[in-house]
Amino acid sequence: MIKWALRRVIAKFERDWNYDASYIRDMVDASPLAAWLFSRVNAIGQFRRDLPIEAWCTAGITAVRQEDCGPCTQLAVAMAERAGVSPAVLHAVLSDNPDAMPPDVALAWKFTRATLAHDPAADEHREEIVKRWGRRALVSLAFSITAARIYPTVKYALGHGKACMRVVVGGTPVMFDHGRVPAPADVAVRTA
Repeated sequence: MIKWALRRVIAKFERDWNYDASYIRDMVDASPLAAWLFSRVNAIGQFRRDLPIEAWCTAGITAVRQEDCGPCTQLAVAMAERAGVSPAVLHAVLSDNPDAMPPDVALAWKFTRATLAHDPAADEHREEIVKRWGRRALVSLAFSITAARIYPTVKYALGHGKACMRVVVGGTPVMFDHGRVPAPADVAVRTA
């Protein structure tokens, strides 16, 4: 009965978002408890306080691109579009063009990239985020980054990951590299 109910929820999600969630069905088959626990990740990823929607979505999209999962990136973009983020902002984020981003979006993008690269520049971006929006906004960004990375990691571990090549925004394909966040050129690489 539990497997049947979980499969119904998964099927609805797939229809609503035009997304293949077969990795979650595999999880349900292996352990309904594991699938239910995995679904709780969504609660972390939905936490948004004191932060503009565009900045919050930018953090998630930037983080999911780091994990190189095309379907996950497309899902994050579709969710951002449905939440009201403009195609122009999404194009700027996907093309890594901070000059074309509104200031709030550029700050979230820079912070996310610096955080993922373990770049000390994250410290100054963090200070600006707290000054601009407060500590709850910082937690919101941290959760958006973290939750966005969990899904592709699990997909790849279960054999369902697919590299990111193209994402559609507002009906227009956006081509980009695999979205890995390179270490900034001016930061020394740690070997220890």
